[in-house]
Amino acid sequence: MVQLYNLHPFGSQQVVPCKQEPAHFCCGQDELFVACAAASCGVEVFALRDQGRCEPLGSFATLGPVLRMAHSRTGDYVVTIEEKNRATFLRAYTNWRCMSAGSSRVCVRMVGHKMEESYSETLKEQMSIVEMPLSDPPLCISCCPVSGNLLVGCKNKLVMFCLKYLVINQNLTVLDFERSLILHIDNIIPAEVAFCARHIAVTTELDVLILKLELLQQGQEKDAIHEPQSIKDEGPSTHTLQFESDEFVICQKPVELLGEESKLCEIPITLESTGLATEGTEYFQVRYLLFRRFTPDQSPFGFCEETKLHSLQLLPVYQTGRSHGETENKRELLSLFCFFSLPHVGYLYSVGKLVELISTYQYSEKSEQAVLTPQFLHVITSENLQCFTVRCSAAAARDEDPYIDTTVKACPPVSLDVCTLRMQLFIGPRAICHFKNHVILLIKADTEDITERRKPTRRISRKADSIKSRKTLDSESGWNLYIVNTVSTIQLYREMVDYSRTYENVKTESCIHLLSEAHLLIRAAIMDPSFLKPDEKEELLTAFRESCAFLGDCYSRFDTKDYHLALPYYRMSGLSMTEVLERLVSEGDETHKYERGFIFYLTHSLNEDLNEELSQESATKVLQIFYLTEPVQLPHILCSPCMRNVCPLTAMKYLQKIEKIMPSVVLTLTKASMALKMGDLMMYEHEMDSYKETILACGFIGQPKLLRQHKEGIVIPTEFAIHLKETQPGLLVAATVALYENSKIELEEADTFFKTLCNNSENTIPQLLVDFWEALLVVCSQEEVLQELLLRVTSQYVWRISKRQFPETKPLKTTEDLINSCNHFGLIFPWVTFIMSVGSPSDKDYPEDISKLQSILCSQSINVTSALPFLEPLSEDGNVGLTIHVLCSTRLGKYEDSLDLLLKKCPDAVVLYAQHELKDDNRAMWWNKLLPELCKRTRLTGNYSPVHISSLKETLSVVAMELELRDFLNVLPEDGTAAFFLPHLLHCSQRKPLT
Repeated sequence: MVQLYNLHPFGSQQVVPCKQEPAHFCCGQDELFVACAAASCGVEVFALRDQGRCEPLGSFATLGPVLRMAHSRTGDYVVTIEEKNRATFLRAYTNWRCMSAGSSRVCVRMVGHKMEESYSETLKEQMSIVEMPLSDPPLCISCCPVSGNLLVGCKNKLVMFCLKYLVINQNLTVLDFERSLILHIDNIIPAEVAFCARHIAVTTELDVLILKLELLQQGQEKDAIHEPQSIKDEGPSTHTLQFESDEFVICQKPVELLGEESKLCEIPITLESTGLATEGTEYFQVRYLLFRRFTPDQSPFGFCEETKLHSLQLLPVYQTGRSHGETENKRELLSLFCFFSLPHVGYLYSVGKLVELISTYQYSEKSEQAVLTPQFLHVITSENLQCFTVRCSAAAARDEDPYIDTTVKACPPVSLDVCTLRMQLFIGPRAICHFKNHVILLIKADTEDITERRKPTRRISRKADSIKSRKTLDSESGWNLYIVNTVSTIQLYREMVDYSRTYENVKTESCIHLLSEAHLLIRAAIMDPSFLKPDEKEELLTAFRESCAFLGDCYSRFDTKDYHLALPYYRMSGLSMTEVLERLVSEGDETHKYERGFIFYLTHSLNEDLNEELSQESATKVLQIFYLTEPVQLPHILCSPCMRNVCPLTAMKYLQKIEKIMPSVVLTLTKASMALKMGDLMMYEHEMDSYKETILACGFIGQPKLLRQHKEGIVIPTEFAIHLKETQPGLLVAATVALYENSKIELEEADTFFKTLCNNSENTIPQLLVDFWEALLVVCSQEEVLQELLLRVTSQYVWRISKRQFPETKPLKTTEDLINSCNHFGLIFPWVTFIMSVGSPSDKDYPEDISKLQSILCSQSINVTSALPFLEPLSEDGNVGLTIHVLCSTRLGKYEDSLDLLLKKCPDAVVLYAQHELKDDNRAMWWNKLLPELCKRTRLTGNYSPVHISSLKETLSVVAMELELRDFLNVLPEDGTAAFFLPHLLHCSQRKPLT
């Protein structure tokens, strides 16, 4: 792979018209602050305009030479570390913009100083300098871009100042600070600190420590700190001072500890809360994220003169989708990255949801300083400004969407090799910072100094007790402060795409790599929309889709291990299948070799329910492609909704060719489908006769789209399904059951399929759907689905019986068929048959629906309680309703109610019912319920009710067989005729003599 792409990320350059030599500089919202290196101390402020134009805004004086300087976009203040009379001071400059309007008024106050009303009114028109005294000299500073809080590094401690907004009155709000937290870290002399969203990074000469301040849960405040409280027990510190002598230095071995393991670094941290205890006070605990220790190493350039870490930086990436012009405070942090560098190698870590090393950067020569942006890493050496690619957008995209690497969407991997986009010659770069699409570069052309720095040395520098400030720049040397404009994202993207074409035929991986870089460049710009104008965002989105199309082309054309990425990139591009075919398929090229990525894309696209329909010409080309590459897929491809316009004669020719070498049931069914399209019924019947119906039904499992397809989410039966409905409805139902059993179709989808197939409205149920439910009951084993099906068929039977509605087609199975094949349909009880035999002629009009309903209730499968609401339309006045109500009462154990109902409506059936139902535990109801009731009713009707008399005789016969003679005498009525009961008494006494 190519390691250096000689692209052109840098455009024009402008000179900043500084009056004096710069020592330090930093950027504001649209401003450049430059601290001079001369004895007359001050900061010049310049407005940064379009195309890197720079206009002086004014200046303000400082207490002494500026050693460190930073600007906070939140709060719009400048903080400095200044030196005077060998003492260092920490100062914050707020409301500095008023001096650019010509005001020379300055207010100097101590942090937390309470301002009087008359004094504060003048703050509207004057700059305010806030002095922040510290017990130890400040060494380094960092402002949090999210909250505006300030972190100050001192020897053995880090001090946090919270940004406050003091409301003086309704017209005036001023900034102030409160020293709220101190982190005591033993044996640490911070060289640099970085602070972002409660994440803290600190470096010494060779150590890096990254921490996170976590808010304690409610109720844990007692464990929080008003007095110093150690987070870790004191142990043997790895920061024990190294033993030194004049002859040698002992160095500790390098260490890298990530995540939870970083606690093993044994660096004790003590938190001390110094803020005022108020209702809104926050309490923190420390979580270790990363610890890394380096040693002075021997590089390809010999021993480094000074092997020290530099350019510590925390880079936030915010949640995308925020509206243009949204304030900084409202942005939601998505990912966080940490960069730091040694002279010859830089390290980029992700420290957000997961702590991991993303990239390592090898420099061609010793680096002076580096600055990380969401799109690039800019590094200066003694002679070059170098531009490297970064992987922040790739990591952030996965933080935003953990499922990004699917068949729908993709992103180049975080592990993608880094490369150098440009090495721009500059003589004597000394310092660098980044602002929007500009790189600000301090150049000091000192030939003698450059020559000295190139000399190799064998000396290892000893660890200093205090940080050494950068040597004051030689005022006699020539210097310049440049604003180097980086070209627009779109322009550099176009150059990358054009450049990638030079590698298309010689270095495949380099071509993909460069297009991946272009894709990440656009993605990073979209994820950081704060500097974009609304029209630029649309241009970026267009370029993003285009880059996806280019990557799709690469993974389709080239033989790569990641060929499957062709599918998600083409989907992200928004290209239709026709457009992709036009990009990749040459006209008349019959011998073209199609790579795996293209076939993978086509296969998945055609097998899914897309709304796109290929033209006949394109469909024929697809047939040819699969015939040459994967002929086994042809039957499945032809069933795709995208291939509706395919010429059936052409398709049949291809199918006949592959049938000779790989016959299958699916292929036969596909040929039958094509024969239907051609209108050739003889050929259709020939194909369908090739296999038995059971095998054909199972064949549809291999390709359900032979029967049903989807269009815009709607189930559409195919011409094949419509033909089967008319000619072989049994096969159609059996095939649908097979699809359901193999999870190829859902129950609700099958409902829609049959309703659409039979042109029924949403509220009416076609007989073919009832046939499907009945067939499914035969094979169903899931209790929940079983009850649903039983309720469905029950409801339909009841609806037809109550509405006197005949099924529109003849049912596929009779009641007898279902009883013989399905245990959810039971044998109909004799008493039910008897009641129906004496019913009215109208009850005999729907024998199948009635008998199927009775059969279900005669089985033990259906939940009768759930079925009762569906049975309400059947009145107990009719014989059908009577049988249903008695069956339900019996299933619910209400035998007395059943007997009362039968005695009232159909006393002829009472004995038959009792003989069938009153058994075992219910046998006592013969003499406790049935005998008294019959005696009562016979007494009322006398000899005029032969039915009651006949039933009473049958009942007495049964009771006489069951009871002892004494018990039998006790249940007989006292007012009965002796001659009537005497035969039963004799029978009982002969069976069991009185004792």
